[in-house]
Amino acid sequence: MVTRSLLAGMAVLTLSVPAATPSLPPARRGGPPTADSLPRITYAAHRGGALEVPENSMSGLTAAFERGVAPVLDFDTRMLRDGTLVVMHDATLDRTTYSTGPVRSLTAAQWRSVRLRPRAGLPGLWLPERPPTVGEVLDRFGGRRVLMAEAKDPDSLPRLAAMIHERGLARSVFVNTNRVRLARRAHRMGLLTQLWRSARQLREDRPRAWRGFVDLLDVDDQARGPDLRRAVTSGIRRVWAHTVNTPGARDRMLRLGCGGIITDAPTLLTSTAR
Repeated sequence: MVTRSLLAGMAVLTLSVPAATPSLPPARRGGPPTADSLPRITYAAHRGGALEVPENSMSGLTAAFERGVAPVLDFDTRMLRDGTLVVMHDATLDRTTYSTGPVRSLTAAQWRSVRLRPRAGLPGLWLPERPPTVGEVLDRFGGRRVLMAEAKDPDSLPRLAAMIHERGLARSVFVNTNRVRLARRAHRMGLLTQLWRSARQLREDRPRAWRGFVDLLDVDDQARGPDLRRAVTSGIRRVWAHTVNTPGARDRMLRLGCGGIITDAPTLLTSTAR
């Protein structure tokens, strides 16, 4: 699955990655930031800001943290064969790493040999690095930023919930899913629930029915105006838009009443905000 010669050739490069991700300051006094402490218009760095940094990487999330433009850091979660939760969007390793095959086929020991492949065209110099585990991301950024963790594997929810509760982060981590039933289940586990919906789904959705268990409704910025207005007036406290990557799209979503912008380009959008 992993090309040994390629990884051997990258070993020297990966040794310098920790130097590019300095230790972060301790969590602020008074406990971690919570969803209730977020500004009226909130920016979330989607996968760390995937047009600006390597997506779902520790170096990318650290860069987004240090730039300070997004009070929310978003990442995706997958479960390995042995139950370890790791940070990865796709079900396979093919697109974002130097390896191939299903993420679910690996153990934690095998995961340590995987290396992320920085996307061509990213600004700056990014070295190959091991993709983090969910525990590492929670330990590094929990208590310092509000986080979004999308549970790509539904059966991983109990383990993810336990990790969040063990760290005292239940009010500062949104658990994201596209499945209404899973959002309801996350709510019953005492988690902040985030439900994302595509433009197609929003045509038929009636978000008002979800007010009792959805803390954040995450709507597609390609959706029709009437569908977005139905979401914004649903009574759900937070309605944010994804994935918003241009100032024009941002301005449209804010005009329609969205209170959050989930973006691959947080530096661009915050620097051009009115």
